Parts: sequence; structure tokens; C-alpha cells
Amino acid sequence: MASSSVPAVAERSGTFPGADAPARMEVRSLDAYFGSVHAVKDVSIRLPEHTVTAIIGPSGCGKSTFLRTLNRMHETVPTARVSGEVLLDGRDIYAPGVDPVSVRRHVGMVFQRPTAFPTMSIRGNVAAGLSVLRAAGEKIDQNERVERALQRSALWEEVKDRLEESALGLSGGQQQRLCIARALAMEPQLLLLDEPTASLDPISTEKVEDLVHQLRQEITVVIVTHNMQQAARVSGQTAFFLHGEMIELSPTTEIFTRPRDDRTEAYVTGRFG
Repeated sequence: MASSSVPAVAERSGTFPGADAPARMEVRSLDAYFGSVHAVKDVSIRLPEHTVTAIIGPSGCGKSTFLRTLNRMHETVPTARVSGEVLLDGRDIYAPGVDPVSVRRHVGMVFQRPTAFPTMSIRGNVAAGLSVLRAAGEKIDQNERVERALQRSALWEEVKDRLEESALGLSGGQQQRLCIARALAMEPQLLLLDEPTASLDPISTEKVEDLVHQLRQEITVVIVTHNMQQAARVSGQTAFFLHGEMIELSPTTEIFTRPRDDRTEAYVTGRFG
């Protein structure tokens, strides 16, 4: 394999710190459909605690669809359905009687483009989901939750004196970290990131990547990315998807230097995709 074609694997992802950790989530024989279209095919994957898992692959290979099955967002699309098991701390999130809203409280998600709520302040954006917890009977100190979420998203120092201002006054990179703060305010066990830096400049991208690296100390993170250098920088393990199938799952250092499957090697060396 030509080494010049392979992304440099950042030292901070060198060993796979979660390899021996308990699984926060385990996916077993998962299939996802849009009507008759079989978008995700028989995927099984283990997502260890305190680990970042990167999902890579060409456009249309099922990466984002797979991600959306992990917190039951997939089923919000008409004609969509899922079979198989997704176990969060040993409990199948698709079992009868499991509330999808409760699932999303424990498995947060951030999308490709920042989705700040235009009519809300910065504080209001971060606190937007807390009403669900209060309705469930939880006693919440909203100000404490907002501050902690903004600190965890590395945004507090930039906005602490303007919490009542419109979120639209923030830059694109700040708005994306605000969306991450909104997810973190729910104190999820697992955070799903769907190409979170695709629309950001390099400086903002670096800040989000640093944030992902820090978050793995507290929660489990899954990130879909087209940027293989990004996968190499932030993740402990990487899964390569192609045509809806998971072709390979390996520690990140191995998938970029010693892939087991020829199709993985062809993709990471740029021969297609």
C-alpha cells in the first residue's frame, strides 16, 4: 500500500483505549429499509464506553441511515423500518413498549448543518430539550445544566456574557458547538455526530475535533465523516461501509495502515469514493 495515500493517524488515537471496555451499545444483525430499498444490511457492531467510533465510506453507502437507527430517528421517515437489535446498556431500544423519545434522551444526535433555533436565545437553544425531562418528573436546575453543557462543548467562555442574545449571532462553528451543547444538556450516554464539520472552516473544524476528543472521556461517540484524515485524528475504531454493508471494523490505526479487506484498502488509498 502506498503510504503517501494513507491519512496520517494522529498520536492521540494511537492505541484503542476502549477495546477492552464494556459495550455502551451493541448492534446485532441490523437491517434498515426505506420501502423496498435495503439501505443497511446485516450490520453488527460493538460500541465500547469512552470510545470514538468513526463511520467512513462513499456517499450513499448507508452511513447516515445506520447512524439514525441508533436513536430511532430512522423510523421518523415514512416507509422506513428496521429489523435486528440495538442494545443500549443491554436493553433493546426497539423492544415493544420502549419510548423513542426516551431513547433519544439517552442517545443524542447532531446533524451536518447547524440547526440553531432562530427564535430562541443562546440559553433557550441549549435548554430546549429539558422540558422533556421535567415532564418526566426530573428536578432540573436549568441554569446549571446550560452552563455545564456549554462548558462541555467548549463554548462557555465565548458566550457566557451573551446568553440572552439570539443564537443566530454566533458563527457557523459556534452554532455547531451550540447544537452539541443542546444534545449534551440532556446528559446522554452516547452522542451521534453526522458529518458535524462538513460545512465548517478549518479553524472551527479543529475546535469540534478537539471537543470530540475530550468528550470521549465522559461518553461514547459515533461520528460519520467523509474526511478520512478526520477519522484518523479523532477515533479509536473505524468502520468502513460500502453498499449498505459494514465491510470492516478495526482499530483506526489498523484500518488505515493494515486493512484486512481489499475494498477497504482501495477506499482509504483513494482508488474510489
